[in-house]
Amino acid sequence: MSLIEGVAGEEAIGASEPLAARLRPRELSEFVGQEHLVGEGRILRQMIEKDMIPSMILWGPPGVGKTTLANVIANVTKAEFINYSAVTGGIKEIKEIMARAESGRRVGLRTVLFVDEIHRFNKAQQDAFLPFVEKGSIVLIGATTENPSFEVNSALLSRCKVFVLKALSREDIVSLLSRAAKDERGFGKINLEVSPEILGKIADLSNGDARNALGTFETAVANAAFGSDGRPVITDEVLEQVVGRKNLIYDKTGEEHYNIISALHKSMRNSDPDAAVYWLARMLEGGEDPLYIARRCVRFASEDVGLADPNALLLANAVWNSCHNLGVPECNVHLTQIVIYLSLAPKSNAMEEAYLRAAHDVHERMAEPVPMHIRNAPTRLMKELDYGKGYTYAHDEKEKIARMPCLPESLASRRYYTPAGLGREEVFKARLAAVRDWREGRTDEPPFTSQAYRGKAK
Repeated sequence: MSLIEGVAGEEAIGASEPLAARLRPRELSEFVGQEHLVGEGRILRQMIEKDMIPSMILWGPPGVGKTTLANVIANVTKAEFINYSAVTGGIKEIKEIMARAESGRRVGLRTVLFVDEIHRFNKAQQDAFLPFVEKGSIVLIGATTENPSFEVNSALLSRCKVFVLKALSREDIVSLLSRAAKDERGFGKINLEVSPEILGKIADLSNGDARNALGTFETAVANAAFGSDGRPVITDEVLEQVVGRKNLIYDKTGEEHYNIISALHKSMRNSDPDAAVYWLARMLEGGEDPLYIARRCVRFASEDVGLADPNALLLANAVWNSCHNLGVPECNVHLTQIVIYLSLAPKSNAMEEAYLRAAHDVHERMAEPVPMHIRNAPTRLMKELDYGKGYTYAHDEKEKIARMPCLPESLASRRYYTPAGLGREEVFKARLAAVRDWREGRTDEPPFTSQAYRGKAK
């Protein structure tokens, strides 16, 4: 007999039903996450509370509340609510439901049809809904993990409002697990001992998926140890056995989190791809959000590579999009690709240094006036006050560049961008030197046609 059955009894806590099903919210007050949709005053909340549900598509990753929202709607609506799965249903069943809904419409009854995994329906099955949605025989609520732009027929999609659900935050998952530990529908009757740290680790491992988190929690409870006071307790050792890996020392919000991202960043900066991939794996296997790592790589591409390899930023952004669209574990290889690329790219911190120098001057001389000749002059009064007087439109010049200064007069001699000259930045360094030599009168050779500008030796 399992701990769950032995301590509380199957009847007491419904052990025959998965925890996620037992704990499913019955009303909006119990719903966790998606504040942008169901927070106070938000559009979907108002629609549900007023029972004015339109046909809609709920789009989001697994375990974020799509089916739960449908069940909340089922509990509050006065319409007949039909729950239908695209996995097991077919055209025959759809036609039977539509016929029943049409009969109800004729006598003033509404039918709300929830179709889980609507993207699994083929075109013919989706087309079967269309006339009944148009006539108002049914209010269709479709749930999908796939982009509805590609997986739902355009005609049907145009008649539905799309609501995008987001992965749950760590705080959302911890809140849900805390309720599971105390609620009588969960483990409230077994006097369970579980620390906030353990709940946080389960949340970290769930990747924003409430169903995953509750499943892990339920398995951990079933295998819980017993404390000296006889209470069941979930320890690190129990959790490591449940998830099958000893990575729980990694804390996404604590010191180790910052230590390891620092190690990853510095390994890439030092052009050590082996170390960088190791620290990447430590983070991912520890449950780190891949988008966090991808964002750091985007930052690194400009902070530590910059114009030494402009493609680094393009690739880093492409990897961020891949992580966003795929999630783990599929995006692991994309992150590996960008980490190795950035490690082996030529390095330059000229972008960061340029900004820091400029920011320093801004703070020291916050009120420096914009030179009159580069001010905008949209009104006659401004023109009379010499706004824009002396401005030279670069495109009108033969060289496509003007010798006029653009910095405030007191900062005219300042130089913020100092390229290191590695990789592609060697070309930018030569171009900048040619532009400055011409603008400051050291040469009459037009910079854009000079050999230096084109990246060739003088």
